[in-house]
Amino acid sequence: MVTRILKIHPNDNVLVALQNLAKGETIIHDGNEYILQDDIQAKHKFFMQDMNAGDPIMMYGVLVGKAQHFIPKGGLMDTENTKHASDPYEFRPYHYEWHAPDVSKFEGRTFNGYIRNDGRVGTANYWLFIPTVFCENRNLDVIREALHNELGYAVTDKYKSYAHHLVEAYKNGESLTDANTSSLGQANPVANRVFKNVDGIKFLNHQGGCGGTRQDAAVLSKLLAAYADHPNVAGVTVLSLGCQNLQVQDFMNDLKHRSPNFDKPLFIFEQQQSQSEEQLVKEAIRKTFIGLTEINKIERQPAPLSKLVLGVKCGGSDGFSGISANPAVGYTSDLLVALGGTVLLAEFPELCGAEQQLIDRTKDETAARKFIQLMTAYNQAAENVGSGFFMNPSPGNIKDGLITDAIKSTGAAKKGGTSPVEDVLDYTEPATKPGLNLVCTPGNDVEATTGKAASGATLILFTTGLGTPTGNPVCPTIKVATNNALTKRMGDIIDINCGPVIEGEKTIEQMGEDILEYCIRAASGEVIPKAVLLNQDDFIPWKRGVSL
Repeated sequence: MVTRILKIHPNDNVLVALQNLAKGETIIHDGNEYILQDDIQAKHKFFMQDMNAGDPIMMYGVLVGKAQHFIPKGGLMDTENTKHASDPYEFRPYHYEWHAPDVSKFEGRTFNGYIRNDGRVGTANYWLFIPTVFCENRNLDVIREALHNELGYAVTDKYKSYAHHLVEAYKNGESLTDANTSSLGQANPVANRVFKNVDGIKFLNHQGGCGGTRQDAAVLSKLLAAYADHPNVAGVTVLSLGCQNLQVQDFMNDLKHRSPNFDKPLFIFEQQQSQSEEQLVKEAIRKTFIGLTEINKIERQPAPLSKLVLGVKCGGSDGFSGISANPAVGYTSDLLVALGGTVLLAEFPELCGAEQQLIDRTKDETAARKFIQLMTAYNQAAENVGSGFFMNPSPGNIKDGLITDAIKSTGAAKKGGTSPVEDVLDYTEPATKPGLNLVCTPGNDVEATTGKAASGATLILFTTGLGTPTGNPVCPTIKVATNNALTKRMGDIIDINCGPVIEGEKTIEQMGEDILEYCIRAASGEVIPKAVLLNQDDFIPWKRGVSL
């Protein structure tokens, strides 16, 4: 019999609907009867007892909200009767005991990655174009079009063919129907590559580098240096205008500070020192091509799973995120940590309500206090402009059952598993300690993935219940769906389906092992995530202002 409802934690006073439930239905759970006072859509919650104004609402075993007025037993939780609330948090001496999962199935396993001279291992082999300022974006676009098409990295040929079909139909006076859409072929990003060991040429177009504040330019410089130093990047071409705030020397200083022994091919071009736009672009293409011939000599080699750095992210979340995909990814995280690998959990606005649990799991007092300081300052900055972490849930989140930020956040924190927190990193700081690391980023999908890659993630697991195409230029991003319906509807962007957890067909542990198996294949280049296939190279630097 298919389970229709779920109580996540023994201390909860709400039940989650796994299917649509009708008003007037009698639901029996653990020997108790609940007569539904409203229609309850799948992913939403109803109350297990009468609630009065001010009563705490518990989910995942923690405070996630407070009742705003009387709500009858069996009533629907919604934005009218429930407001965000979370417990205060503080540092306290706490001995956390972690029971690591059984990893015997994965012990001794390897992935085929690109071993760098500093000992880190990439899951991809990219050449990276970096503009120091937005003025160079056009030149990057010109270079991208030239190189992507000629070297076999373009994925838009099918749409060019379709546009050509429409043009010909128009010229011939034919009907401009969509009849031929179904005949579009799939781009093959591997078969036609000139350089078989170069997985892509990536471009970090952005809107910064001048104007704004000097702090913006300084943070951007550190971010760009982090991407140049990334283990998935084998060579770099930098384009600069010349007069901008973010000077080439600033970038070089940050790169040297981050990687004193940086030894990748690095070409720098400054437009105000060039004779013409044509000379600049041609020389950048020529030198990059020569560099590509060199990095094409690097081949994949076996490396232990402990060399993987896994970023975990959620976006377009729904009411199933915290009970299927996120805990499954969390189990994957625990497996990797137990194998000696590194996991990066970020999105600080989406850890609201889970702070005390994470503080208690942090091994080092200094790191714990750093987490408290970053969280407190971030939320205060948001409140200073009339916002706050409580405003994080989007309309789509709320529509699909994430009524408060604490509900969203406590479910989101499940991606980090249960292992101890080894370190806490501010934005762009590199992960240097194996195990679970907390990384300060916004919750915004692209700002968060941009930040995870800057801290060294070589793969990102991205869970979604509503569907999002987000990717990253240098870090393969794997989409994990919370439910079967999404996988069926948006299969062109989904890589892994956790719907079997909701249907009772797989356990969290089984799903977590499946996800790790996929990660090993993706890290080895044996399977290409959909975001990579689509060249979904999203990159948004965080200006350190308020962004939830």
